[in-house]
Amino acid sequence: MSPGVLKEIGAAAGLPAQKNMPGSQELVKAEKKTHDMGAIGMAAIGVALWKYVMRYAPHNPTYFNRDRFVLSNGKSQRHTCIFQYAFLHLTGYKKMTFDQLKSYHSERYDALCPGHPEIEHEGIEVTTGPLGQGIANAVGLAMASKHLGATFNRPGFDVVSNHTWCMVGDACLQEGVGLEAISLAGHFKLNNLTVIYDNNQITCDGSVDMTNTENINEKMKACGWHVVDIEDGCYDIAGIVEALEQAKQSAEKPTFINVRTVIGLGSKVAGTAVAHGAAFGDDDVAAQKRAYGFDPDAHFVVGPETRDFFAGLPARGEGFVRDWEGLVGRYEEAHPDLAKRFRKRMSGDLTGWEELIPKSFPEKPTASRASSGLVMNPIAKGLDSFMVGTADLSPSVNMIWPGKVDFQHPELRTSCGINGNYGGRYIHYGVREHAMCAISNGLAAFSPGAIVPVTSSFFMFYLYAAPAVRMGALMRLQVIHHATHDSIGMGEDGPTHQPIELAALYRAMPNLLYIRPGDSEETAGAWTAALSAREQPTIVSTSRHALPQLASTSRAGVLRGAYVLQENAAAVLTLIGVGAELAHAVGVAQKLKETHRVEARVVSFPCQRLFDAQPLEYKRATLRRHEMPAVVLEPYAPNGWERYADAAACVKTFGHSLPGTAAYRYFGFDVDTLTTRVLGYLQQIESDTLLRREFVEI
Repeated sequence: MSPGVLKEIGAAAGLPAQKNMPGSQELVKAEKKTHDMGAIGMAAIGVALWKYVMRYAPHNPTYFNRDRFVLSNGKSQRHTCIFQYAFLHLTGYKKMTFDQLKSYHSERYDALCPGHPEIEHEGIEVTTGPLGQGIANAVGLAMASKHLGATFNRPGFDVVSNHTWCMVGDACLQEGVGLEAISLAGHFKLNNLTVIYDNNQITCDGSVDMTNTENINEKMKACGWHVVDIEDGCYDIAGIVEALEQAKQSAEKPTFINVRTVIGLGSKVAGTAVAHGAAFGDDDVAAQKRAYGFDPDAHFVVGPETRDFFAGLPARGEGFVRDWEGLVGRYEEAHPDLAKRFRKRMSGDLTGWEELIPKSFPEKPTASRASSGLVMNPIAKGLDSFMVGTADLSPSVNMIWPGKVDFQHPELRTSCGINGNYGGRYIHYGVREHAMCAISNGLAAFSPGAIVPVTSSFFMFYLYAAPAVRMGALMRLQVIHHATHDSIGMGEDGPTHQPIELAALYRAMPNLLYIRPGDSEETAGAWTAALSAREQPTIVSTSRHALPQLASTSRAGVLRGAYVLQENAAAVLTLIGVGAELAHAVGVAQKLKETHRVEARVVSFPCQRLFDAQPLEYKRATLRRHEMPAVVLEPYAPNGWERYADAAACVKTFGHSLPGTAAYRYFGFDVDTLTTRVLGYLQQIESDTLLRREFVEI
């Protein structure tokens, strides 16, 4: 840094003798109910970042080439999100008015200052929520920038050149998902990523040394990160700025800046666990104000010195925007075809995938995981918006298309010979299911539609990833999860890998499509639904074992959630088949007719949420429960099916280690046994008419 810049920082901050820095304690110190003790200790970091280093445009918050900031420790120190809200207000984000800033922890329904930063609000890149998620999101944001830069930048035209900054706390560095992502970021050499560690050594229960004695700097170095230390993180703005600028110049590593701070700085409980969750009392607030030269009787005041300190940032941001738009204009002249593709990616335009879905499929029995490959691989090959990844299961998930290139550091040379570059769109996440999905949220959040991430693993392993899948649904991000091996039919791996209860979780999760297709045609419908869902994630749940290609299945029917597969005017019963067991329902209907002269109709029911969105008349006509009982056949927990069926042949125990067909027999899910179970139910409701009004597990 130049001496002039250092002098400017020293003058503005009153360093080294004074501690009443404009833009620090005064800015984030609110009243006794705000839980801002961590934010006070971080204030100097905020000044360094927002005033001097980060490139952003407060009046143009969606400016494409802006730096991304992620507050991973928004939950930590209860709650440091006031740190971000204060700086959004002071730097000139229009919606974060002073009145809105005062709404923090208020009863206002329209508050823009929720208890954790949320993606819907101006200046917030991701909803981090649970600790560790934000680090992984930041890795995804940095990967998105690397990929888009490698794809579209040309000499003299760095149209994508932004940096990702992530604030973390002590707790973020204990969460497994954060450590998974940190490891992968070091491997990928994401030098456009900086993690700033608010190292105050305090968690809810007490000091960090109760549970951690590791050397975090050495740990980060071992993971492939450049490490910088800041000893006086509460006041050394010049040192922090120098470290941040050094991070921007890193040639081949992400940077970890270990900033020592004091939680609750200046309060009676500074540096203690009490400061983690306690609110300031009136006396403590007044004492702190006196100590910093403020009027103890004045509330919610930001003085003119502070306003002046930040006044020029909107104009500076507009300069960044003009410079970048000028660069893109010259880029369009020099590289018109490439610039057209770039504009399409920036706009999130996904047109063209519909024509790439096969119109028909081979008639031979096919595992629906393989059907997914038949549907998705031509799309991924043909449209560069898709980045597809797997948690070390490439041979099983069928997501590799001809000519795919891996996302890797271009100088990496693996011993197995699988290499790539940052322009690659196939991501090997390693055995990191949780990080895979959390990183994918970051990829999707970079700019809506610019990248559509696809993850893949066994369905059971999405239990590991469930918190990240939930955060993607909460953020309304289009991320598609391909979950294979989704039934007891997957066989010998047994109860550890056979999902019984997991579908109930994902069917209940708001703003998520969980879809189980029954054959290749329905798999085409499942992917059509997923690709059309621009503001929600989808799980496409598929089989390991081969499924028969059924007559009359319909991709259009899948888009309605459920549809009549086999109608029967003489029916006395509706059989509901789902996913890999749809063929079982067809077989039971045939067996009932041929052997017992019982007429049944068959409904395919791949997605409850899509069905719920249909008109009431359609739902009634599909299920016809007012005319006859409906029985669902699915070897999962029955929870939730009572909304659509009168009875369920389901499974209420964990699975069993047997070959797939033997597992179906063991649990009574072969056609003969299912037929017997259904007949038994029909006999029950004949002798006990009240059962027709109750949900029965058969």
